[in-house]
Amino acid sequence: MKSPALVAALTLAAAPLFAAPVTFESEETPATLIELFTSEGCSSCPPADAWMSRLKSRPDLWKRVVPVAFHVDYWDGLGWPDRFASAANTTRQHRYAAAWRSESVYTPGLVLDGHEWRGWFRESLPEPSPTKVGRLAITLHDGQTDVVFTRLGGVTPLSVELALLGGNLESNVTRGENSGHKLRHDFTVLHFVSAPLHRQGDRFTTTVPFSLKSAEGAVAAAAWIVPGEARPPIQATGGWLQP
Repeated sequence: MKSPALVAALTLAAAPLFAAPVTFESEETPATLIELFTSEGCSSCPPADAWMSRLKSRPDLWKRVVPVAFHVDYWDGLGWPDRFASAANTTRQHRYAAAWRSESVYTPGLVLDGHEWRGWFRESLPEPSPTKVGRLAITLHDGQTDVVFTRLGGVTPLSVELALLGGNLESNVTRGENSGHKLRHDFTVLHFVSAPLHRQGDRFTTTVPFSLKSAEGAVAAAAWIVPGEARPPIQATGGWLQP
């Protein structure tokens, strides 16, 4: 029997993106942002992809846990070009590695709230912090997204990062390390933008050109607030796109 979240995702995968605005809003306590760096050319990645997909069944998805998967391109020359990979995703992973003073990047690589997380396959997700940090709200229109973050304390310059995510994606791999396998992905970043926020007292706001039609196959959207490149996120939110 399929979970309600999985049924919703399957339905949304075939549904057209809507024209009416939709708003996603966080709680005041922080959500955990999980970033997976993966590749269809890596034989060690399918278990991590499957682990991410199982997050769809969590009742606290989007409120306490916000997952996103960045496909990197440094495996593309080894037999199988990943259609979801980009150089920008690889650069993002290298920025994290530099922040951790690491000399290399690898897949699958998990990042938990801006920190390297090697124990994802044997450890439970840690409980989010109970400390209130502020509320993030994003309103997606057909051609733009309005962002409002009401921060509880602190005056650091902030930016927002926005992603349209694909779900129930499949690839029949015919070359490389995963040759002969059908790979499945969820929470895959299909379109990504970032923008600085403008401070108005305790409110940080911006409007970002961000079309819902910019990523065919998108079933969800996610956003998170960061104080700088490769810095731990402060707050995150997201949700399923509904027709």
